[in-house]
Amino acid sequence: MTETLKAAEFWEARYRDSGRLWSGRPNKLLVREASDLTPGSALDLGCGEGADAVWLASRGWRVTGVDISHTALERAAGHAVEAGVGDRAVWERHVLGETFPEGSFDLVNAQFLQSPVAFDQRRVLRQAARAVAPGGTLLIVMHGGWPSWQSEPPFEAEFPTLDGVLDELALPEADWTVETAEAVRSVSVSPEGVEGHRDDNVWRARRAGAPRA
Repeated sequence: MTETLKAAEFWEARYRDSGRLWSGRPNKLLVREASDLTPGSALDLGCGEGADAVWLASRGWRVTGVDISHTALERAAGHAVEAGVGDRAVWERHVLGETFPEGSFDLVNAQFLQSPVAFDQRRVLRQAARAVAPGGTLLIVMHGGWPSWQSEPPFEAEFPTLDGVLDELALPEADWTVETAEAVRSVSVSPEGVEGHRDDNVWRARRAGAPRA
């Protein structure tokens, strides 16, 4: 089985076998970091069931949502229609690392692009940076480690560091301003109800140039 098929089958099964995988609420760090941005065009990578894309569309963004799972994209489209923003969002299936949306965007949002199956994260993040239009914003959020209540990790994982991701992106200082590079700790509750915490890392960078009208 190729790595592409393995990833596609894993994520399709995960969504297909679950009535609803996520809460339907936008990621908190997206809300924190994007609420002050002027709406334009947005690319939401790994959009899942569409909560972030719908939130952005509800604030006036024109959103392209991307995921590997057909089921996830179908649900995302349905949620956008239910929220009254179906005309502000389009949905594309991509196997990130192999294919990527065309065009440039005023905001590229990459929330938790982390996977238990093979995934070329470095390549995708660099593609995400290249897709940011002049004057636009790159927003990346990723888990910095397992939750404190996770005594036995379910699979091996290498978590990114703040400096490590910036090194991998290699954003030229003349063209980019890093506005946020921060570790954020939040409450995390296990499926059994054990309360603990989890650390996430957030990066927000603005590309030089005049924003598009």
